Amino acid sequence: MAKVKSKWVCQSCGYEAPAYLGKCPECSSWGTFIEEAETISKIQPQHENKTFFENNIQKINDIIIDETFRFSTGLEEFDRVLGGGLVEGSLVLIAGDPGIGKSTLILQACSYLSNNNVEVLYISAEESVRQLKSRAKRLKVTGNLNVLSQTNVEEIKSAIFETKPKVVVIDSIQAIYSPAITSSPGSVSQVREACNTFMEIAKTTGTTIIIVGHVTKDGTIAGPRVLEHMVDTVLQFEGEKYKFFRMLRAVKNRFGSTNEVGIFNMKDTGLEEVQNPSELFLEGRKEASASGSVIIVTNEGTRPLLVELQALTGFTSYPAPRRVATGIEYNRVLQIIAVLERRVGLNLSKQDVYVSVVGGMEINEPAADLGIALAIVTCLRNVTIEPSTTIIGEIGLSGEIRPVNNIEARVNEAAKLGFKKAIIPKSSIKCNVKGIEIIEVSKLTDAITKAIG
Repeated sequence: MAKVKSKWVCQSCGYEAPAYLGKCPECSSWGTFIEEAETISKIQPQHENKTFFENNIQKINDIIIDETFRFSTGLEEFDRVLGGGLVEGSLVLIAGDPGIGKSTLILQACSYLSNNNVEVLYISAEESVRQLKSRAKRLKVTGNLNVLSQTNVEEIKSAIFETKPKVVVIDSIQAIYSPAITSSPGSVSQVREACNTFMEIAKTTGTTIIIVGHVTKDGTIAGPRVLEHMVDTVLQFEGEKYKFFRMLRAVKNRFGSTNEVGIFNMKDTGLEEVQNPSELFLEGRKEASASGSVIIVTNEGTRPLLVELQALTGFTSYPAPRRVATGIEYNRVLQIIAVLERRVGLNLSKQDVYVSVVGGMEINEPAADLGIALAIVTCLRNVTIEPSTTIIGEIGLSGEIRPVNNIEARVNEAAKLGFKKAIIPKSSIKCNVKGIEIIEVSKLTDAITKAIG
């Protein structure tokens, strides 16, 4: 006989308690505990297909991986972030803001897969099949794609075992519910139970399952934190809802790098891959750039990207001037301002400083330090840097310019886009790129002199 167990679960982090708590001891959230009655059955699930897992112990050198172990989605940017394509038997979670294009991306990939003799089952838990057909028609999605509108995890499980597809899409995990759990869909217990079921199906049958997830208002993936630990790959779909480009990042990937990023252009007919992202981020830049504008070369995974940085300074009468950073780590900007005051002698104590990355790009690497410093200096002195100059380098606390990784690839990317000069850190490894003048600097003061005279 089934045993009924009552518990209190935090809806923010999934912490379980035997009684109600006002404040969660795990995530410090207030008023997030909800009582849930979970039915725990001792009956073990039976699987019709257990061919993917083998019970016998093998030597790792004797295991053979054939070419079908990983297959393409038809979108090069999507494959790049995945590490080369979808992996057989993997569980992939794609999360992003509402309306950002998650379902559009998945539908376009499903169209390619179904047109290439890959059996795909698209399960829509938020739309009817007619609504899904209407969106597919707008995106010009074709192919022998199987669709199902269902929210019951047991019915979905039966449909997967019946059709035996190679790829299954769950859109979305927050709308799926299990009848064995009394809490509402989207709760911690429901999301955890549904994800555990899909993980079991993926690992026992070799089916690749793609799960679409929602995010909270602070940008984190909705549901329990264990959701990210259970899946093999976590992809974050980013971008401003009212801007045209989207970025796909790998937050977690057991089968590839987490440094790769895929860039797409959102159009009326769907997502279009951006083959040259640097041109996209520099598209609106004028030839005669204003003061406070510089071009840096950031590294996203194995791909160098040219991005425009802008800084604005202005006198303030308040005792505490404002420091605003958009697309750059705030503390990093404060550190660079301190170095400019101490090592260069600039007086920024009465200046508001605003630093922004054009296009909504997020830059987290220290190679942007020198670009930030020069943007602030040029705006303060009301001078400009030649539009054909790019800036690369990390700044130390003593004002030294430190080397960065992948320097030759960065300079080579700048040369391809027509830049004539590159200010880079002085290093024992010489950078030899034809068609561009290399200026090596070892101190911040030298970089300022070389850039603006």
